[in-house]
Amino acid sequence: MEDAHSIRELVLEGKATPALVRDALNSIAPRARDAWVDRLLGLEEIPDDGPALPRGAVPYLPCAIDSVLRAIDLAGVTDTDLFVDVGSGVGRVTTIVHLLTGASTLGLEIQPQLVQAAHALSSRLGLSRVKTLEGDAHPGEGTVFFLYCPFSGDRLNTFLDELERLRRPVRLCCVDLPIPARPWLSLLAEDQDVTVFTSAP
Repeated sequence: MEDAHSIRELVLEGKATPALVRDALNSIAPRARDAWVDRLLGLEEIPDDGPALPRGAVPYLPCAIDSVLRAIDLAGVTDTDLFVDVGSGVGRVTTIVHLLTGASTLGLEIQPQLVQAAHALSSRLGLSRVKTLEGDAHPGEGTVFFLYCPFSGDRLNTFLDELERLRRPVRLCCVDLPIPARPWLSLLAEDQDVTVFTSAP
């Protein structure tokens, strides 16, 4: 079992390859992986939600690391992707996805205090390819989009409409989030709480 602090030192030295981080995480019992990742990233208490949380949005709650692993594998995330986490909180998912795959990652978060925490995290670890933007969800240049119940109803439909307008192939990873049927979305894979869709080109 790899010590999280040892892996963190390798991250700070720029020596933590995706294969090394994945092997270390795989050596941890599934029930202990969330705590291990939090130690690796130096995360402690979750910040409280603030007044910027809009109606229809879901309060921040970290996604289980095993769900993130399933999403990475089912969507086939690689270092050529731009992985976008919608409702990214403190940057936990964007950071660990980058460390596990080498992908560039972008968090979209509407709560400014969570954005500040995410910026502090990527700065502490010296990860220039892990970024967070403050503001409402917009697809941008992403190739893989990750949704862990960030919103529902009208806000979800609006986001899907914007995703369709990209008119390029993307993958959509949903954790515990039913997606309304859209003719341009096809099921790619599913496992337990994770469903991955691909868009028609």
